[in-house]
Amino acid sequence: MAYYLIPVFILAALVLVLGILVFLGRFRKGRYLRPLITAMMKVPLLKRWFQKASAAALERQNPELASAMRKLQRLGPGLDPQKAQAALSQLSANERRAYMEAVEDQGGMPEAPNRQMRRMQQRMQQGGSPPRPGAAPRKRKRR
Repeated sequence: MAYYLIPVFILAALVLVLGILVFLGRFRKGRYLRPLITAMMKVPLLKRWFQKASAAALERQNPELASAMRKLQRLGPGLDPQKAQAALSQLSANERRAYMEAVEDQGGMPEAPNRQMRRMQQRMQQGGSPPRPGAAPRKRKRR
């Protein structure tokens, strides 16, 4: 039999799969590739590869956002509002600005549950620095 053709068939299959992935990535801005990639990310090795590729692409496009994302990833996914605020306060002004722009592009931050948190979000969006965690609010002088 023609056992010497097996590597040719394997190589042809890999080229075909790669061509389909490239086509799906270009067609309608990757709309049909996203569900396929999320399914493929269930394989641990592929998940690591996709994360590295995504981080490298983000580093090339927006280095400030990439730096902010690395700092926020160290803290873990589930943050309560106080820890999230403390994490954002550790970012530089450029990193914070890039992160807030990315959050707005993704659909915005969720509405804060109370007035104090809404005001802190407004200050963050305007580029001001957040207050220190546990710091008392300033009192106004009476005249």
